Amino acid sequence: MKIKLDLHNHSCLSPCGSDDMLPSLIAFEAMEKGIDILALTDHNCSRNLEPFAQACEICQILPIFGMEINTIEDIHVLTLFKHLKDAQEFGFYIETLLPNINNDPKFFGNQNIVDIEGNILSTFKKSLITTCGISLDDVINECLSRDGLVIPAHIDKKANSILSNLGFLPDLEYSALEAIRPQDIKESFNKTILQGSDAHYLEHVGRRYCFLEVDEISYEGLKKGLIDGKVSYIK
Repeated sequence: MKIKLDLHNHSCLSPCGSDDMLPSLIAFEAMEKGIDILALTDHNCSRNLEPFAQACEICQILPIFGMEINTIEDIHVLTLFKHLKDAQEFGFYIETLLPNINNDPKFFGNQNIVDIEGNILSTFKKSLITTCGISLDDVINECLSRDGLVIPAHIDKKANSILSNLGFLPDLEYSALEAIRPQDIKESFNKTILQGSDAHYLEHVGRRYCFLEVDEISYEGLKKGLIDGKVSYIK
């Protein structure tokens, strides 16, 4: 079956995300746009994944629990998990690697931890927009050891991407690649290339997505679909 997939979205926990990007509203917006499998991928933190899980259950969307890790090479990498607990444990590990620099909300934006109703429970103090002390190699190893998926983000972007910062794609064990304009580069890499929203505002949820052929709407179906690579994009 062909499913609609969006694996890159930021909530109000990411300092670059709008305060209106509540996990519950992200899920409802995705439901309205027909998304079948949806990931939440805040920068370097997993603390808004629990209300995201609750909202996706209400909306009958398959949740994928993720983060967008900013490696020591300043490369953005999506790390995605089947189970909430695995994503949370990986998130707590990443938190220990963050530099001891506090966020400046007036300059960078708020880092709100919320519940499913959108109530602010607390704010995350350390800056989440910075690089953390983990290499690309170690992100891949740590994530795959937890049965996760590793997808270098927006590889055709001119900043914070694997190509812009390294100049090439190292031969490593990626689950897929993500690009803003996959049609332009899909012949250059022998990997499944996805397209995601990278949404920071509610109206951006579902602005970019892709279709993937899967046997079933499940995490296992997603993993096999990424290997088979039968993907199509927005016209």
